[in-house]
Amino acid sequence: MAWLATMSSAATNTPPAVIDAAKHPSLQAALDALPASGGMVVLPAGDFELTQPLRLARENARIEGAGAATHLINKNTNGQPAFIVAPADRAKNKKAQLWRVQIGNFRVSGGTNSGDGIRAEFVQEIFIHGLSIDHNGGHGINLVDCHENPRVVHCNITYNAQAGLNLTNCHDIVVNANQFEENLDAVRCVDSFNLTMNGNNVDDHLRHGVVIENTYGSVLSGNMIEECNGIAIVLDRDCYGITLSANVIAHHLGGGIDLRDAWGCAVSANTFTLVHTNSIAIGPASGRITVTGNNFCNSYVGGKDRRLKDSPQPMSRDASSGILLDGTSDIVISGNSFSGLDGQAVRATNNCQRIVVNNNVIVDFNRKAPKKKPAIVLGSAHESVVKDNIIKQDVGSKR
Repeated sequence: MAWLATMSSAATNTPPAVIDAAKHPSLQAALDALPASGGMVVLPAGDFELTQPLRLARENARIEGAGAATHLINKNTNGQPAFIVAPADRAKNKKAQLWRVQIGNFRVSGGTNSGDGIRAEFVQEIFIHGLSIDHNGGHGINLVDCHENPRVVHCNITYNAQAGLNLTNCHDIVVNANQFEENLDAVRCVDSFNLTMNGNNVDDHLRHGVVIENTYGSVLSGNMIEECNGIAIVLDRDCYGITLSANVIAHHLGGGIDLRDAWGCAVSANTFTLVHTNSIAIGPASGRITVTGNNFCNSYVGGKDRRLKDSPQPMSRDASSGILLDGTSDIVISGNSFSGLDGQAVRATNNCQRIVVNNNVIVDFNRKAPKKKPAIVLGSAHESVVKDNIIKQDVGSKR
């Protein structure tokens, strides 16, 4: 069967532009050659040293490289980004914005004094995919005021001095199937809403894994978050309505999930393994939190621990931690498994209120505590219930 597609006269008279950057005197000249209607710029393979940012000010544009063989090297030493996507007249026109920009399949690296790898401002429906972003002096990717539907997928974002991905005032965000390694933080999402972050691998960060501030209506699920020197996930500054679910949170010295200022959130079906300090901490500025179906564990496998308690490397030591409630209120902790704990399963301080701890299984706790304490201690928590938990301390592990 033959199919007939009709096009407007404007489309037939002005076909979409495909710009071969290799035929232009510079990459900037190729970007500038895009017509106002948009089009595609194909970047050739090669190393391209930049002393000033490349700038894209066209919408309906696609910038496509030859994979990591297309390498933008930021030699700027004044903190400038390698690549800026923004409306050209934003300084004069506060309503100016770009729509539908795609950037994919090349590498951007920098140095200690360079800025962001990619910086986009006031770009709606931006789609970033297949980039390698490494060793930049600022953020790897920095999206500012990209309100509508920003997407960052299938990128490798590593060794950047600030966040691998920084999101400020962005909405309806998708961060999917990326790899983040040894940035300062992996992802920062600030003053935003509707973040969907799933299927990412977050490894070996110098500070935190994921930091979310003043953001609501979001979900982090199915992420592997490992070996951050700080905390795996931090929620702060008026977060609410966020679900943290089905993540594996492993090998963290500073903590697993820290709810510093978070309300109406669910923490469910996560695995906290080898978390040295407070797998979950809920602070006095947080409340109305549900914690259910999680597993808090050490390296125990079939009768013995796989790791030593006293390994010379802290990140290699056997460890497991529970939940700290600090002056919080309206918390449900139900249906969790706690095992191989260095100390207690649930500990409350500073006059918490309305805490329910029920139907949990707690075994093999107080392993590193100098003084044995009860598995659950709510102290002076008011209007609280502890019931129907199975608690057994003497189910030991051997090494």
